[in-house]
Amino acid sequence: MARDLYSVLGVSRDADEDTIKKAFRKLAMKYHPDKSPGKANEQKFKEINQAHEVLSDKAKRALYDEFGEESLSQNFDAERARAYRRYANARAAGGGRGGPGNFDVQEIFGNAGGGAGDLSDILGDLFGRGRGGAGRRGQPTRSRGSDVEQDLTIDFVSAVRGTTLQLQREGEPEPVTVRVPPGAAEGSRLRIRGQGGPGMGGGEPGDLLLNIHVTPHPFFKREGDDLHLDVPVTLGEAYRGEKIRIPTPDGEVTLKIPARTQTGQVIRLRGKGIGRKGKEPGDLYVKFVVHVPTVDDPEVAKAIDLLDGKVEAPRGDLRF
Repeated sequence: MARDLYSVLGVSRDADEDTIKKAFRKLAMKYHPDKSPGKANEQKFKEINQAHEVLSDKAKRALYDEFGEESLSQNFDAERARAYRRYANARAAGGGRGGPGNFDVQEIFGNAGGGAGDLSDILGDLFGRGRGGAGRRGQPTRSRGSDVEQDLTIDFVSAVRGTTLQLQREGEPEPVTVRVPPGAAEGSRLRIRGQGGPGMGGGEPGDLLLNIHVTPHPFFKREGDDLHLDVPVTLGEAYRGEKIRIPTPDGEVTLKIPARTQTGQVIRLRGKGIGRKGKEPGDLYVKFVVHVPTVDDPEVAKAIDLLDGKVEAPRGDLRF
C-alpha cells in the first residue's frame, strides 16, 4: 500500500503551499540520485516527486484529500466516483431499485443493461483498470512535471546585448546554462525547457520560468526598444558644431553636433537602439547638455561677459 503523500513530505494535511514547497526542496536535495546514489534513495526521490506533484497542484490535492490514493489511478473519474459513493451509501441503507428515496443505480451510471457485469465494468473504468484488470489499485498517472518559477537579475548591458550564464536553481545541486537573448527587458519571462520539476510515472520534466530583472544603467535609459542618452558638450563644441565620439550598444560612433546647439536639443541615430530577433532595431536618442565652466577665473568671467553681449535675450518670449 502506498504511503500517505503528506507523510512522504513530512507535513500536516493543513500545510500551506509554502510549507509544502520548502519540505519538498529539503528532501529533494537530500535524496537526489546525483547526491545520494542507490536504489533505495532513487525510490525515495520518486516518492517525494510524486507527493510534490500532487500536493503542489490545488486541483490534484483537492481530489487526493477527497478520495485518497484512488485519485492517483489512471483514468480516475471524480464524478463517477462520487456517484458510486452515493450508490454505495444508499445500498447500505437498504437502497437499490426501489430502495430509500427510489434510488436507482441506472440513473447514475446509465441504462447499460443492469447486469452485475456492467457495474463491474463501470468500477473498472472508475478506478483506472480495464476488464479483467489485476486489482483495484491502478498505477500512478504518467504526467508532465510542474513548471518552476525563479527570479533572475542581470545588468543593463547583458540585457541589451544578450548573455549566457550559469544559474543555480533553487533546490537543485547542479547549475543550468541559461541563454538570455538580446533585448531582454525588465519584467520579461524566459522559459528553459525541461529544467523544471521532474515528471511523474515516467513523464517529461516541466520547464524553468525565469522572471527577468534588469539593473539600471548610469547613463542610458530604455523606452521599448529605443535608448536615450544625455551627452555633455562644451560651449565651444556646441557653438562650432564639432564631431564627438559617443558609445552605443554596437560600439562607439562619431556624431556631428549641429552648430549652435542648445541644451536639450535631441538628435536621433536610427537603428542604434536595442535589437531583438525578428524585429527592426530601435533608435538611439541623444540629448545634448551644454556644460558651463565652473572654475573661478577672471579670464573665464571676462569671456562670459563678452559672450553675454552677443546673446539675444533668452527669456524675451517667456510669459505665463
